[in-house]
Amino acid sequence: MSTAPAKGTAMALFHLAFNVADLDDTRAFYGDLLGCAEGRSTDTWVDFDFFGHQLSCHLGTPFASAPTGKVGEHDVPMPHFGAVLPMSDWRALADRLTAKGVDFILAPQIRFEGEPGEQSTMFFTDPAGNPIEIKGMASLDAAFAT
Repeated sequence: MSTAPAKGTAMALFHLAFNVADLDDTRAFYGDLLGCAEGRSTDTWVDFDFFGHQLSCHLGTPFASAPTGKVGEHDVPMPHFGAVLPMSDWRALADRLTAKGVDFILAPQIRFEGEPGEQSTMFFTDPAGNPIEIKGMASLDAAFAT
C-alpha cells in the first residue's frame, strides 16, 4: 500500500532538525544567501522555510559526512539533504550562489541528460559543513521518474 498522496493532492511538509555551529552564520546562510524565511527561534535553535519545508537548525556538533554516495561519475557527500525546484528557480539560485562565490562540492550541472529524471544539480555546504543538494527539474513530476 502506497502512503504517497494521490496525484493532484497537496504534499505534506518535510521537517528536518540538525546541528549547526553558529546561529548568526546559519541565519546569514539560510536567510540572506538562500533566501529562506526565518520562523520561530530561541537562543539555541532557529527554524527556516526551506523551499516550502521546515528546517530546524540547533546549536551542536554537525553530523559527519563523507563522499560515499556514487551517483553517475561523482562521489557525493552522504548523508545530505536538499530540495527539488522548478528549473527557473534552480537557475536563479545557481546564478546567485555562483555570483556570491559559493565553493561548490559539485558545480551546477545537468545529469541524467535525456533519461527519465533528467535534472540539474549542485552540491555545496552550509557554514557548519552540512552538505546540501539542490536539484532543478523541468517538471517536478520527474522527481520520481523511473
